[in-house]
Amino acid sequence: MLREKLKYFKKYDIFIILFILLISFLSWFYYQYFISAESPKAEIYYYSKLVKTVDLGQGTERLFAIEENPNVVFRLFEDGGIRFEKSDCPHKLCVKAGKISRPGEFAACLPNGIILKIVSSEDNDREVDIVSWKLKEI
Repeated sequence: MLREKLKYFKKYDIFIILFILLISFLSWFYYQYFISAESPKAEIYYYSKLVKTVDLGQGTERLFAIEENPNVVFRLFEDGGIRFEKSDCPHKLCVKAGKISRPGEFAACLPNGIILKIVSSEDNDREVDIVSWKLKEI
C-alpha cells in the first residue's frame, strides 16, 4: 500500500525536499540573527527627495511631522516601529498600512507624495538594482 502512494515519488525526491527545507531554514536564521539585528533607520521621502532620517533604535515614543507637509503625522514606537498616524488623504490607506519595523518594508501616502522606507543602519554604498537584480555601485 505504501508503494502505491509513493508511486509518483522517487527515492531522491525526499532528499531534494529536505535540502530545500534546510536551505530555507538557514536563510531565515541568517536574516533573523544577523541582518535584522542591526538597528534600522526610517527614511522619509517627499516627492522622491529624502527629507528626514529617523533612527528606530532610540526607544522613545513620539509623534512628529515633516515640514514639507505638516498634515501627515508619523508615530515612532518604543520597540523600533514607525507608522503613519494621521493623514489628510481621502482613503487613509497609508494609516491602514500599520506599523513597519524591518529593513525592506515600506509604506506610502501617494496623494501627499510621501514614502516611508525602512533601511539598514549600516552605510552601504552597494545595493541590488530592482530591475536587473545585479549589484551596482551608487
